[in-house]
Amino acid sequence: MRRYNAIIIDDEINLQRTLEILIHQNCPEIELCGNASSAKEGRELLKKNDIDLIFLDISMPNENGFDFIASIPKENYAIIFTTAHEEYALKAIKANAIDYLLKPINSLELQDAVRKAISYLNLRNQKKEIQKVYDESLNSLTQQMQSGNPQITKITVVEKFGFRIVELAAIRFLEADNNYTIIHLAGLEKVVSSKTLGEYEKILDPSLFFRIHKSTIINFNFLKGFSSYQGYFAQLDNNTKLAISRRRFIEFKEAVNLLSKTIY
Repeated sequence: MRRYNAIIIDDEINLQRTLEILIHQNCPEIELCGNASSAKEGRELLKKNDIDLIFLDISMPNENGFDFIASIPKENYAIIFTTAHEEYALKAIKANAIDYLLKPINSLELQDAVRKAISYLNLRNQKKEIQKVYDESLNSLTQQMQSGNPQITKITVVEKFGFRIVELAAIRFLEADNNYTIIHLAGLEKVVSSKTLGEYEKILDPSLFFRIHKSTIINFNFLKGFSSYQGYFAQLDNNTKLAISRRRFIEFKEAVNLLSKTIY
């Protein structure tokens, strides 16, 4: 089994120790090469060691996790963010398909995050075009966090063999397909994501994206009309008809009315 060198960067010593113990107990593929209590100490560890994976705390004094990311050649590493709070940054992290762990850290979630991070790292090393997309995703996340603007305009879609960045404005609707999501873009193009529809519902702006059915989320910008004749349906700009569940129809009409008032 190949082993991957990792470091932990967290300003709280007790949380460093806890994560260290969890890694030793649950992730035999990880070789810890040191802990750092600041971004500065983290950069020193990177200089002294050949590192594959970084466990990085988001909230640190002086330089936070995003400042640290902006200061290193991030394309060389797999990065797993850690945070103690359900802060707005998490939505951006999820939208950019970057791995994260919410404190207190669960051992099963740790194993899953490590598995995905290593898988993505190996994929990026094999295909330079995937490396480019992943870097763009990290750059987008870093710029967004440093600007203090929580508005998400792009998402990074994890496909079967890589990553793809998609503009939210180009998404017509999203359709559930078991544990996958089919993202229908303007035109006839489709992207299949390994995330569930429920995960996208948590990321997308609810004022523009509405879940009309357990299997469908639409972008209001592509809505042409709706009908309650012989069932409930939303009609999109390309004449696609999508079913609206009975229990969501009243809420759907209220959302459409609110959007109309906002526009006019």
